[in-house]
Amino acid sequence: YLRVSVTDRCNLRCRYCMPEEGVEWVPHSAILSYEQIVRLVGVAAQLGVEKVRLTGGEPLVRKGLAGLVREIKHIHGIRTVCLTTNGLLLADQLPALLEAGLDGVNLSLDTLDKAQFAALTRRDGLAQAMAGLEAALAAPGLTVKVNCVPSGENDGQLVPLAALAKDRDLTVRFIELMPIGLGSSLTRRTEQEVLARLEEAFGPAIPCPQATLSGPSRNVTFRG
Repeated sequence: YLRVSVTDRCNLRCRYCMPEEGVEWVPHSAILSYEQIVRLVGVAAQLGVEKVRLTGGEPLVRKGLAGLVREIKHIHGIRTVCLTTNGLLLADQLPALLEAGLDGVNLSLDTLDKAQFAALTRRDGLAQAMAGLEAALAAPGLTVKVNCVPSGENDGQLVPLAALAKDRDLTVRFIELMPIGLGSSLTRRTEQEVLARLEEAFGPAIPCPQATLSGPSRNVTFRG
């Protein structure tokens, strides 16, 4: 399982990730070209890598990403290509990504509240993110996951976000707020604290099997 960051640039300014302004971007000449990425993934495939996840920054701000997906899918031994995105540009680009062979999308979403989304990301983008999520859910065969970072500022949103998995074909994941950089100034929520909130809302957690190459998660479901 190989994660490839295709850019450091992003169209959001999430408070736990980067300052609102003054970010010094890596020059385009200093990041891997698509040709170099394809070459490195080919080497990794020869060493046993089967799954590739494209990340950023926000990977969809880099032009021609669907072409990269297509090239990687053609590499012998690569079975799965997935994308982690904030979803703002996903609805427009998803048709080309699907045609190129994209297998899955992880959409980063910390709240369903419009005002809170703007406060956390410093951008008014919830409508675009939700449009991206709806487009992904409507795509046949596409694996869809929602990533939420519990930060103490979105406590009231953990249950509504988890509830997305009740009626929709998706998985909701609560991932650690890394205590580095800007994230070190925010309140962290432990796995136990998040699980307690979910059990209060949905009842006892039921352990469920972990999918192959799914990372270090502990997976549960709830009755209904």
